[in-house]
Amino acid sequence: MGEFDLIARIRERCTSRRDVLLGIGDDAALLQVPPCQALCVSMDTLIAGVHFPYETAASDVGWKALAVNLSDLAAMGAKPLWATLALSLPTPDERWLEGFLDGFFELAEREGVALVGGDTTRGPMSITVTIHGAVLPEHALRRDAARVGDVIAVSGTLGDAAAGLRALQQSSAAHQRPELRVRLDRPTPRLALARHLAGRAHAAIDVSDGLLADLGHVLVASRVGASLQLDALPTSQAMRQSVPDAVERHSLQCEGGDDYELLFTLSEAEWLSLQPEAERQGWQVTAIGRVEAATGLRLSLAGHPVDPPTRTGWDHFGAAS
Repeated sequence: MGEFDLIARIRERCTSRRDVLLGIGDDAALLQVPPCQALCVSMDTLIAGVHFPYETAASDVGWKALAVNLSDLAAMGAKPLWATLALSLPTPDERWLEGFLDGFFELAEREGVALVGGDTTRGPMSITVTIHGAVLPEHALRRDAARVGDVIAVSGTLGDAAAGLRALQQSSAAHQRPELRVRLDRPTPRLALARHLAGRAHAAIDVSDGLLADLGHVLVASRVGASLQLDALPTSQAMRQSVPDAVERHSLQCEGGDDYELLFTLSEAEWLSLQPEAERQGWQVTAIGRVEAATGLRLSLAGHPVDPPTRTGWDHFGAAS
């Protein structure tokens, strides 16, 4: 399969939409931005052996390549619209490509995303997706808007993906659980929750590099501090069974990445009003701390202070990565 055969195969999987005036096949796409809304753009690159194990199923790679980008839009409270895809492959493997597109378009169709362009090249396997969404400017969730007194909350459960990756790296059959591996391979972007929070919450970020690292970004941008309760971190049953030691669990939950859950801050009144809606919609949301005026992050466990770890999360160019 040559380059243009590969592009044609991708184009066949795309559907037409009224807001895509011109899609794949020209030098650039022409897109109709919704009136009175701001365009929200993000991009992520996934590299084989770094962001996903080499043996990961092609359909899971396709899903994750889009999911991590959609998670960025969720962190901004934006509605996803369009994506571009750049594929670097050592060889144009038709079977792998079909599997990749199956996973990519399964999530794209579920979340209303149109693929409108991209690039293909020969090289080490890497996938770059640029995602475009729309949000009312005054409703956008930002890292720099946390306020003193805000509740700090997260969606879902934490540490599952890190636990799944650790079990895989250690080839530990005793700790292998499919519930953890699927959290690593197929994260769920919390878009519906994020759209509800837009205009209600103050600040947000997706937990991709580690809870403490990502919360730290919000605190620095907002020029505030926080207290965090380790015993409040939401934990799945699979995580408890796979990692029975609480210290190890907290380490994975605080420092591990790839959860792609939503971390957000909001007033006490908004937090209380969120509870009935979350119950109706089936959203798991958990309060884990408070925003404080004194800068820095203070951790506690069962009411007692805990020293923060020296490593707070993933850093591609950090010595501790």
